[in-house]
Amino acid sequence: MELNEIKQLLELLKNTDITELQIERDGVKVKIKREKFISSWDVSPPARPSAQPEVKETKEEAPEAQKTVTITAPIVGMFHRSPAPEAAPFAEVGSVVKKGQVLCIIEAMKLMNEIESDADGTVSKILVENGQPVEYGEPLFIIEPA
Repeated sequence: MELNEIKQLLELLKNTDITELQIERDGVKVKIKREKFISSWDVSPPARPSAQPEVKETKEEAPEAQKTVTITAPIVGMFHRSPAPEAAPFAEVGSVVKKGQVLCIIEAMKLMNEIESDADGTVSKILVENGQPVEYGEPLFIIEPA
């Protein structure tokens, strides 16, 4: 089978629903496989709140954001508050922490990654539940600096 014949087969398959084709000629096997194409998406945009309340929230949160330190997930994985299921959590709301102190573990691909505090202070909020999956950049802890 020659390259031109393969190109012709590909061109014929473009406008069909066929997702897999296998041909054997003169001891040569050619298998063409493609993923099924979805022709349309039915996605509704999220409902947008009015602009005025959103501006008020931003103004109220701005001073708080300056006073606190947010610890975010540096990787994607499973959030663990303690080193073992029966062990005490690394930190609780109200715990005083030091810069470099372990706050939690994120398990990624069977590796346990310790997440440390970026500042000295008090844990004011824990934003993730134990055993919950987290995304890169997702806020985990809010710390009020000392």
